[in-house]
Amino acid sequence: LGWVPRPGLPPATAAALLASGPDGEMLWLDVTHRPGQAPWVRLMGRYLLPPCKQRWHTCVAFLPQGELLVCGDRRGSLLLFPCSSSSGWAAESTSIANGSTDSVCKDSSSELEPSCLLHKGALPLESPLSVLFGLHGKTGVTSVTIHRGYIYSTGRDGVYRQLRLQDQQLEVLQKHRPCKGLQWIEELRFTPHGDLLVLGFHADNFVVWSSRTGENLHCIPCGGGHRSWSYCSSPSAEVFAFIKSGDVMLYRREAQPCEQQVLLASLHGREITCVRRLGAVEVPGHTTLNVFVTGSEDTTACVLVLSERSRAAVPLARLSDHISSVRTLALAMEPGEKGFGDEGLSALLFSAGGRAQIECYRLLCAGDPESESAVACQVIHVASHRLDEHWERKKNRHKLVKMDPETRYMSLSVVPGTSTKQLLTSWKFLAAACSDGSVRVFGLLEAARKLVLVAESFHHQRCVLKVEAFLHTWTGGERHLLCSAATDGSVAFWDITGPIAEAADALHRAEGEMQPLALDAPLVMVMAHSCGVNSLHICETPEGQHLVASGSDDGSIHVCLLEVAPGRGEATAGTCLQVLERVSRPCAHAAHVTGIQVLRPHLLLSASVDQRLTLWHRGPGALVPLSTTFFHVPDLAELDCWEVVQAGGELRYYCVLCGQGLEML
Repeated sequence: LGWVPRPGLPPATAAALLASGPDGEMLWLDVTHRPGQAPWVRLMGRYLLPPCKQRWHTCVAFLPQGELLVCGDRRGSLLLFPCSSSSGWAAESTSIANGSTDSVCKDSSSELEPSCLLHKGALPLESPLSVLFGLHGKTGVTSVTIHRGYIYSTGRDGVYRQLRLQDQQLEVLQKHRPCKGLQWIEELRFTPHGDLLVLGFHADNFVVWSSRTGENLHCIPCGGGHRSWSYCSSPSAEVFAFIKSGDVMLYRREAQPCEQQVLLASLHGREITCVRRLGAVEVPGHTTLNVFVTGSEDTTACVLVLSERSRAAVPLARLSDHISSVRTLALAMEPGEKGFGDEGLSALLFSAGGRAQIECYRLLCAGDPESESAVACQVIHVASHRLDEHWERKKNRHKLVKMDPETRYMSLSVVPGTSTKQLLTSWKFLAAACSDGSVRVFGLLEAARKLVLVAESFHHQRCVLKVEAFLHTWTGGERHLLCSAATDGSVAFWDITGPIAEAADALHRAEGEMQPLALDAPLVMVMAHSCGVNSLHICETPEGQHLVASGSDDGSIHVCLLEVAPGRGEATAGTCLQVLERVSRPCAHAAHVTGIQVLRPHLLLSASVDQRLTLWHRGPGALVPLSTTFFHVPDLAELDCWEVVQAGGELRYYCVLCGQGLEML
């Protein structure tokens, strides 16, 4: 049995009662309380739960629109049923039905039950419109909540999920894992101040966890795992009641003044390892708001907004699908692609790091003047990939030795131009640099939510640190090229046009399944540095050539100018790559060069762990320093730059740096 408030009924005197019976049949009854009289009961609907061992519902919520209800069952599934308030069979006690004013029998349930359920056969037995089987595992769904048009579900798998309704189908947008050890999540509560409270049991304690501050607000020792409990909080006190060994226990605590004040909230719990700028959002009454994505060693990625006026970073969304550190990010934005109207941003976000794990999300950002950050962000989880997924499905894997369990993705780069006329495909391709010495290429089909490994090569034979994909076009053709850099200081250039075309064709024929192809040998290898390459950037010149800049552990900067031409014969017969010019600047910095950007063909920007940001002029055969700025972020991990045209036509360059903190210059 479960009581559920229903839109359209006065909550003080009426509610919906959901009852699960034999053979997976669930009944929906509207019950109205009348003082001095028997309750008025109306059978509204009959529903059939999917077959499983424990076939009963655990929670139900009515959607405010569309005459639908969402149900969670003991098997961990989420179900969507149709419901109409116009149909139903009314029944009440015989005395009231006949208009008698006599007092009602104290135990009126014996009269109500047969009269109410006698005609249930007149109502059809509805099957679910949408089923997400076993979404929360075998331990069951604990609650379903509706908030601002989204559906939130919790379970005893330590995860709560955000869903939406799309063409009468339930669609999972993303999942959240509140904190380590909180496996038994019972309920979500949204506060008027915009915080999301997660209620559940952590070991033998009842905890209230704040998603805004990332900490436990209350921790009540109760023995843990109670199935009957109730919690209420007010500014003056908090009360928690539960049943233990047949006794009703009550815990009450007066509100205590907060003895600490947060001067500056943290973005991450550990070092920020990567940062990417998503774009700018214009909001009336605000200056331009820049939206960034950061990844960290704390295994999370954060979408945040940074305002030049307030100088404050406000998190919009936190992505917690990774099981290890997030090392690298990549964004895919098609020209003219928008979300939430003309003023919004839409992009695919790829995040990767430890345990050979890649996650893909669709980000939609738009102005929201009513919110604290003035920007609303919707996150949709698209796909994920792990190299050892087949290992997790093996039986008796504890008896086997796992090959290379610590593979880590060091860098990602989206292959541009895969939706052009020459290669008309809905697949997007992603290149990855891996710690096991390989360069891998993945294919993503967003509509089917598939991320597939399509090609790889172990040519480097050592850890690959950086990878950058670029597109070369000329009259009558185009080539997809790839640049990779390893720990020995070598930089390799690949032509991946053929493998991508072959993979796109194979994926189309095999409906998203294929064996990985082998990449051809690199076209050119350049020994740019004496040790590992920590930063890499490629820029196309007005002449159609490509400028490749790299920074190394030894503090040096290397720049080479490439010319790409088709091979002899037809334009698709091959690629000829020639190094026209090489410029090297030893000891450009006093420590590792972890960030480099080519702003213009003659202008470079480099950043180092020595906390210096240096602007360089590229002249004939030399790099000349123009200016140096000191920044405040220790242990610099990455740099991202963009240009802004001011109102008077003046061109300005902005950069964001991350490490032990975040800074925008």
